[in-house]
Amino acid sequence: MIVEEIMNTNVQVLSQDDTIEAAMICMRKNKIKHIPIVDPEQRVVGIISDRDVKDATPSIFQLDDVRQELQKPLKLIMKKEVITGHPLDFVEEVATLFFEHRISCLPITRENKLVGIVTETDLLHTLIQLTGANQPGSQIEVKVPNKSGMLYEVAGIIREHNANIHTVLVYPFKQDDSYKVLVFRVRTMNPLEVIDTLRERGYEVLWPNLPGIS
Repeated sequence: MIVEEIMNTNVQVLSQDDTIEAAMICMRKNKIKHIPIVDPEQRVVGIISDRDVKDATPSIFQLDDVRQELQKPLKLIMKKEVITGHPLDFVEEVATLFFEHRISCLPITRENKLVGIVTETDLLHTLIQLTGANQPGSQIEVKVPNKSGMLYEVAGIIREHNANIHTVLVYPFKQDDSYKVLVFRVRTMNPLEVIDTLRERGYEVLWPNLPGIS
């Protein structure tokens, strides 16, 4: 999946000469936490968050100071070193950027012009879709040797029971890298027959680990 499929193209922007008050109003009105700062050519020159605005605003008990501070331009508080992405970047790469740089939003540019934005919420929603967690069904986790052909074999057993596979994830088995774990999201509310067959064929089912199932 690429960024273009999940990014929000209706991006609220401000200029670096707009005031802190304008940013507060924009965030409150649109229920957003980040605003890219652009120049007249729509190039990203900075970004501000609700935390930046909060840190730059004095206590409400200092009313005169508050009024003065709110009229200051955003260029005084915006972050100028902005990490950006491209619409054709893979979502996995963007998630890595979020993790490595500890950011919570990513402006998306094409030919140096802002075309969209991706937030933590967008990534979380995408993860839910990719894992099939928003669809009715059951999850089955199977430990298999880390070699080719295992996914095909286990998926074949699930197909024998006419259980439609929503999604498949693969991740290493932490205790031993010679094994991996296949995680299937299947369209059945009762996976017991599938689990029985998997175990009869010699596979170790990690989840569900139900009592009474050998």
